[in-house]
Amino acid sequence: MRSILLSLLATIVVQRPACAQVSGDTTRARVVLLGTGTPIPDPERSGPGLAVIVGGASYIVDAGPGIVRRATTAARQDSIPALRVANLRRVFITHLHSDHTLGLPDLMLTPAVMHRQGPLYVYGPPGTRAMVTNLLNAYREDIDVRVYHGLERGDSAAYRIVVNEVAPGVVYRDSNVTVTAFRVPHGSWKYAFGYRFDVNGRSIVVSGDTGPSEAIVDACHGCDVLVHEVYSKKGFDRLPAEGQRYHSTFHTSAIELGDLATRARPKLVLLTHILFFGESAEEIVAEVRSRFAGNVAAGVDLAVY
Repeated sequence: MRSILLSLLATIVVQRPACAQVSGDTTRARVVLLGTGTPIPDPERSGPGLAVIVGGASYIVDAGPGIVRRATTAARQDSIPALRVANLRRVFITHLHSDHTLGLPDLMLTPAVMHRQGPLYVYGPPGTRAMVTNLLNAYREDIDVRVYHGLERGDSAAYRIVVNEVAPGVVYRDSNVTVTAFRVPHGSWKYAFGYRFDVNGRSIVVSGDTGPSEAIVDACHGCDVLVHEVYSKKGFDRLPAEGQRYHSTFHTSAIELGDLATRARPKLVLLTHILFFGESAEEIVAEVRSRFAGNVAAGVDLAVY
């Protein structure tokens, strides 16, 4: 019987309700940068990930390497209970590149070990369901021992993963936030998304990985915070032709971001997934500011806005 139950756990996901009730003060929203890095293994910058915090709830975007430990550090360092490991309940994946998903099994399993109350809800592009199912199958023996056959007698509900493959439009709503997905161009990827979070008249837009896109302009349209990926144009100009072809197709230069931000009119641009190419954060901020007169900040891990 236990093996049958484990098989069901590893292969079945159900559609989440359109609305959920989440308690907490909805008058204040914060953005916590959990990882501002890229596939480059920089010890100062974990893999891509951030959290929107509203009241007592956290809404994570992307799950790069180190996501759970960064969340735990932020919970302790900045007294954010919503980021305690057992409270990590929702994640929105922009696309399935490895640097954005290597932390997903950690997010699935570690909070379950640490007594998460209920399942993890995962929102992501087509292909997310197959990824989650395969990860659960990969950790089948671990789950079997922790829940059914070992001494831990873990809560099987905490190991449930509820997957929703998203399309453009509203993908999540509760008493705190409304989350809207929109398509962005990311090189060869068929499906890549950005997300907009609307909270009590405030708005936060997360670009995901993308080339320059009017979809960002439309989604922001005067938003409070635009969290956008970026690369140094000065450093890019020194790359070989092959590297330039790749990065100009998959990503957004600081100059392009400055032009985009002028049209999008965010109150603050936060730079993340920063490709320095040998330049400094200050130089990249200056490149953005050469085209955009508003506020710009280079994100660092664990910064809170």
